[in-house]
Amino acid sequence: MASQRRRHHHYHHHRFNYLVPVISAIFAALLILFCLLSFFAPSPVDRDHLRHRIQHSEMVDAPTGVSGFRVPSRGGRSDRDIWSSRNANFYHGCSEASKKFAKVEDITQPNRYLAIATSGGLNQQRTGITDAVVAARILNATLVIPKLDQKSFWKDASNFSEIFDADRFISTLSKDVKIIKQLPKKGGKTLTSSNMRVPRKCNERCYQNRVLPVLLKRHVVQLSKFDYRLSNKLDTDLQKLRCRVNYHALRFTDPIREMGETLVRRMRLKSKHYIALHLRFEPDMLAFSGCYYGGGDKERKELGAIRKRWKTLHISNPDKERRHGKCPLTPQEVGLMLRALGYGSDVHIYVASGEVYGGEETLAPLKALFPNFYSKETIATKEELKPFSTFSSRMAALDFIVCDESDVFVTNNNGNMARILAGRRKYFGHKPTIRPNAKKLYHLFPNTTSMTWEAFASKVRTYQRGFMGEPNEVRPGRGEFHENPSTCICKDSEAKTKKESLPRKYGKDDSATRKEVITSDDQNDDDEPEWPDPDDEEDQKGLQERGIYNGTSLDYDGITSEEPELEEMLSD
Repeated sequence: MASQRRRHHHYHHHRFNYLVPVISAIFAALLILFCLLSFFAPSPVDRDHLRHRIQHSEMVDAPTGVSGFRVPSRGGRSDRDIWSSRNANFYHGCSEASKKFAKVEDITQPNRYLAIATSGGLNQQRTGITDAVVAARILNATLVIPKLDQKSFWKDASNFSEIFDADRFISTLSKDVKIIKQLPKKGGKTLTSSNMRVPRKCNERCYQNRVLPVLLKRHVVQLSKFDYRLSNKLDTDLQKLRCRVNYHALRFTDPIREMGETLVRRMRLKSKHYIALHLRFEPDMLAFSGCYYGGGDKERKELGAIRKRWKTLHISNPDKERRHGKCPLTPQEVGLMLRALGYGSDVHIYVASGEVYGGEETLAPLKALFPNFYSKETIATKEELKPFSTFSSRMAALDFIVCDESDVFVTNNNGNMARILAGRRKYFGHKPTIRPNAKKLYHLFPNTTSMTWEAFASKVRTYQRGFMGEPNEVRPGRGEFHENPSTCICKDSEAKTKKESLPRKYGKDDSATRKEVITSDDQNDDDEPEWPDPDDEEDQKGLQERGIYNGTSLDYDGITSEEPELEEMLSD
């Protein structure tokens, strides 16, 4: 028994002697590792450098043809909430008529009918329909449901009631203007109309002096090519009537709305937020713009051949057009702008577009930056789209709905759809609408080879201030009324003051935010987007003399009727 205890004691003693060097070796290795980590670890002064290296590791080589910097896959730093406008909750649409606005039965005169023939694509026609109601009110006339243009570039045979809910249109406006679906008959025959055209931006006096005498004599007048034929500067009640028409009375038919809502729902199932991009990059539009996009002799030859279709179109200076901000951004440039504004590669984008010049090759850089890339054709089946696919205006209406419901709406130009949606999104809560400041960005895109991504993104954010759809970006009365319906937008000053008086929770950061809000609301005139005033006589005279597209508006009368109606194709 004693010998067993001795053997057991000897065994444990021998085992302990064996473990000592092993434990010592482990401690020595840990000590050496700790020393190495201490030696190689960055000092506190190097933390910013380390952060930069980590951020750099998150960069990806831009598969966009842009050399000179690496484009981040993430949205990166942003000075704003990328999915909402500041102070949006304090603004709301208000278009109710005042007590001074006479009742329709008191002002409508018998035997006085106004018919309207609109012009262009869906959105251009929408402006004509809206203004037609106001024109009828000015003339104290009964309005006949407007005729839609079926012969323009878009060649859509749809009539009013196939795109818009005619019964709702009539009933919603019943207190403002008497509207009928067709001219009445007299002696068994439908009344015939006297056709005429009014000047662009015709005001109240203009209608009373030009149209009213003919209306009193002939009883029925049809105003043809009716687009932008009403001044931006009208009496407040007439401006509010415009808003009641555009934002309340004009509603798409049930089949269009239901399909549009289905597309929106499918986008929402893919992601909580989505961007809608209205991409105007069709060959005809590029040809007419006179811009050059780096396609060499092939591009010059192809677009030059298209340009010859318009006799009044003179050869322009591409560099001059771009300097003046009249060239639509390329898909690649739109993608870079969005990334610089904070939208990462995980963002879902719905693209409303016609035939893109260069096809998939042109779209590739944008798709590389935003792989979650959709259109109505990719989220709906051919069978679902069949009732709409042969009608350009109905297809445009589907895009309109998806763009209107998006969290952020982006455009690469300033066409009719962009303007109409910008105004609509202001009226219904200032949802962000990003319009590129092309005049400033022009200086930036060609120089990407000589700057870092950080410098590029910083400049984009600076240039885009005032072009992000924030409240009070543009002074009331500036630009097209359909784009800036300031008369119909009210501010809840009491709620805003109450919020700003609350204790600040986040110290310096919150102070900076409040400063940004104040800067936005009291914006310097120098920072305001350069919106032309369409009612300025000198501007109009200049347009008439040139007779060419200027990026925002076009003197339609300057184009002879024998030529293709390009302005309508460009507008939507």
